[in-house]
Amino acid sequence: MGAGASQEARRQERLLREQWETARRQVRWLGAGGEGERRVLAQLLVLTARGWRLLVRRAGGGDLVLVGPGGVFVVRVDDRAGGAGPRDEDAAGLLAATKAAESAAASLGMSPVAVQPVMVLAGQSLDRGLGRIRLLGEQQVGPVLLAQPRRLRAESVRAIADHLERVLPGCAGLVLEQDVAPENGRQAFPDGLFDVNGLREAALEGARRAPIEQWMTFLHPDQVALVRRNWSGPARISGPAGTGKTVVALHRAAHLARRTTGRILYVTFANNLPRVQSTFLRTMAPAVADRVDFRSLHSWAQEFLQERGVPVRLNGDKAETAFSLAWKDLGRESRLAQIDPGPAYWREEIDYVIKGRGLTRFEEYAVVVRKRRKAGLHRTQRQSVWELYEEYEARRHERGVHDFNDVLSLALAEVSRERGRSPYAAVVVDEVQDLTLVGVRLLHALVGDAPNGLLLVGDGQQTVYPGGFRLTDAGIDIRGDRGQVLRTNYRNSRQILDAALAVVADDAFEDIDGEPTPGRRDVDLTYHDGNVVRVAEPTVEAHDQELVGALKALPEGALADTALLCASKWALGHYQRLLSRAEIPVCQLEQYDGNPVDAVKLGTYRRAKGLEFKNVLLPRYDTDFALGTPGTDTARERAELRRSQLFVAMTRARDLLWLGSVADAPAR
Repeated sequence: MGAGASQEARRQERLLREQWETARRQVRWLGAGGEGERRVLAQLLVLTARGWRLLVRRAGGGDLVLVGPGGVFVVRVDDRAGGAGPRDEDAAGLLAATKAAESAAASLGMSPVAVQPVMVLAGQSLDRGLGRIRLLGEQQVGPVLLAQPRRLRAESVRAIADHLERVLPGCAGLVLEQDVAPENGRQAFPDGLFDVNGLREAALEGARRAPIEQWMTFLHPDQVALVRRNWSGPARISGPAGTGKTVVALHRAAHLARRTTGRILYVTFANNLPRVQSTFLRTMAPAVADRVDFRSLHSWAQEFLQERGVPVRLNGDKAETAFSLAWKDLGRESRLAQIDPGPAYWREEIDYVIKGRGLTRFEEYAVVVRKRRKAGLHRTQRQSVWELYEEYEARRHERGVHDFNDVLSLALAEVSRERGRSPYAAVVVDEVQDLTLVGVRLLHALVGDAPNGLLLVGDGQQTVYPGGFRLTDAGIDIRGDRGQVLRTNYRNSRQILDAALAVVADDAFEDIDGEPTPGRRDVDLTYHDGNVVRVAEPTVEAHDQELVGALKALPEGALADTALLCASKWALGHYQRLLSRAEIPVCQLEQYDGNPVDAVKLGTYRRAKGLEFKNVLLPRYDTDFALGTPGTDTARERAELRRSQLFVAMTRARDLLWLGSVADAPAR
């Protein structure tokens, strides 16, 4: 340590000692309770010299409310000798005071995860949890509070503290004073520094300036009520792209974890999202992050079955071979080939319509409504599909393997057998539109219709897989206000959203609630600075040169908030090699875990589901996704699904959407 640094360290130590002595004198003058309570109060007063605000609630059982960069902390001091731990009535009183503070802060848009109850045991040294209460010893108070992740800027701290002082009964503010005078026991910050709307805008703008990972944990004031709502049964949150559905779901998971003793299961279809969402939740609510299980549906189902001794022999390659042989024997020369000669369409029919819906008899399949499947099939054609399905199942059984649909069906049977013994207090399902009907039935069976038990989050317009269903097919009844639609887009500017909506404007869709919805939906926008850049080049080489130039022209540090998304795995490999030659760092979306990394995120459109970035580049976006009118019903279905995937990729962009195209380039 240099001489200057050493001198500064001594100066800071001297200043801290002086502040501590001043705080002790001020507390003695105030006539606070017992000696232990006075020591804790003095520590908190020292924090006010570092930008924190301290409120004393004499009308609320002597609780303290501390507002700082780490959020709002409702503090109660246990000053009893002997260290027997807090009494039940003290813990209950602290939770009641915390609930009152949550309600008061909610009007300013603060998420419940930012209001935390803390019980301080005077004369002790500890740091552990008691339900949602954090128990701290006297020595741990200052260090723990100062180490909290930053949530609020200085002006937000002042405005929130002023608001709480006004609305919470019996609150009085305290700050560390250099000259303690009996006639002036506290220094008040002026009212009106921020009105409510001003504070909301300040919080929104602050979140936008932060790294995209922090923006993803931002909760808008209008969404707070959904996070805190008491639902009498299964609930659904839907809404167009950019309306914050995933953010609400994350905050809801944290909210439930703090209010229940059981574990929370947070499920999505894609296997890369759980890592990212787990990181986001750990950033928002580290105290409860270990009580929320983030899993992809299939990985959770496999582990669930293995724990219960149910054999799972999942082998995708052998299952694919079984289908190929079934198609060769029964499909290639059948009437099905006249409708679509490619086996992929019929594999999807088995995966998403027959097995995905849990159909076990032909008579069920003969009458089922094939959601989102455009090729109409009469009874004899469905008979041919069923024969292909039975041949595939026979071939699969010969090889002794399961496919992904089998894993979900086995898990559903096991959960149904163990009904009433769920390992979870609540289940949150993100991107529910991408699941099969069997998958949704499985998750519903885990918690049934219990209050606050099941939350389904998603949007039918962002479907990237074939097939579909209605919630009523799964036996889920969303009544009254348990079905909420978000209508404000916080992510996309008008330019970016218009470009994306132009792709799907003619594609009306039916969401899982059965409501027909036009492709172009009206939304309220809050962001206006995003831009669309279109680049059209005569050759692939010129196009790729422009792409590299656009990436290198981004400001320093911007690669951390940038994604390059591709329609196909072939294109993914091409652009991986291109960026490597250009010495541009890359992070595969498959490996991205939600922590900031100074590299371009590279992945497919599907892997970008549930994520967002400040800058999104889509090379050759119109080559792999022909937007013309194809001829057959199955081709039209595939084109519509591809447009939906492109729409998802475009709406990941917040500040910049770069669209590259090549004239007369061959499709891949």
